[in-house]
Amino acid sequence: MKQRTIGDVQVSSIGLGGMPMSIEGRPDRARSIATIHAALDAGVNFIDTADAYQEVGEAVGHNETLIAEALASWGSDTTGILVATKGGHLRPEPGAWAQNGHPDYLKDAAKASAKRLGVESIGLYQFHRPDPEVDYADSVGAIRDLLDDGTIRMAGISNANPDQIRQANEILGGRLVSVQNQFSPKFRSSEPELELCAELGIAFLPWSPLGGIGGAKELGGKWAEFQTIADAHGVSPQQVCLAWELALAPIVIPIPGASRPESITDSALAAELELTAEEIARLSA
Repeated sequence: MKQRTIGDVQVSSIGLGGMPMSIEGRPDRARSIATIHAALDAGVNFIDTADAYQEVGEAVGHNETLIAEALASWGSDTTGILVATKGGHLRPEPGAWAQNGHPDYLKDAAKASAKRLGVESIGLYQFHRPDPEVDYADSVGAIRDLLDDGTIRMAGISNANPDQIRQANEILGGRLVSVQNQFSPKFRSSEPELELCAELGIAFLPWSPLGGIGGAKELGGKWAEFQTIADAHGVSPQQVCLAWELALAPIVIPIPGASRPESITDSALAAELELTAEEIARLSA
C-alpha cells in the first residue's frame, strides 16, 4: 500500500479505526479479530484506538485489549505496525461523554493503555478531547512529560482547533506529529485545521471519514457526486470518499472504522484509486 508519514514513521495511507468493534452494537470478538487481520492482510499498518472505546459501564480499554489480541494472533511480523491510542475522554453513562484532562489522570491513563497494548512505549498517544475544566496547556504539558520520559514515542491531539494546534506544538517543542479531527463530506468544518496541518507538516487524521457508523453505508445516497464518480470508476462511493480525502493534502491519513473484514478491505483499496483534478474539484465543491 502507498505510504504516508506520521512523525518519523511510514504508515499506510489508509488506517483502521477500532471504535465500531467495541461500542454498542459491536460484533463478536471473532469477527472483530478477523476484521483487524483483514486490515493487516490488505497492507494497513496503522490502527487507531482509545481507552474509551468500550460499551457504557464496561471497564475501559476493551478496544485496546482487542487490538493487542489480534496482533498477537496474526501470525506475521507486527514490528512495523503503529498503534495509536488516546486518553482524556470517558463514557461514564449512557448518552454522555465526559472529559478528564487533568495531568495526573492522563499520565496514569497512558501507562494503563501501554499495559493493555502490551508495549513498553506507546507508538502514538493523543490527547482525546479538551477538558473545559482544565487549562489546555496543563493537559498538553502532561503529554509532553509522557514524551520526555519515554512512556510514549510520539504525541498527537484530537478534536482541536487551530489555536490549540499551534499551542500544543509549542508546548511539545515542535514535536506534535498528528491532529485527529472529524472530517467527511458531511462534516467539513475541520478544513482550517487540515490546512494548518498541511502548512506545518503535521499528519491530519480524519475520524469518521465516511460520515460515521450510521452514515457510511448511506454515503452514496446522501452525496450523489460521490456515487456518480464511483460508478464511473466501478468502485464503491466509500472508496471515492477516502481517495478524495487523500487527494486534499499529502498529510491526510483517513482512519475509517470497520467491524467487518469486507469493509476495511474495500476501504484499503482507496489508496490506489486515482481521481482526476476535475473529479476532486467536483467532490470538493
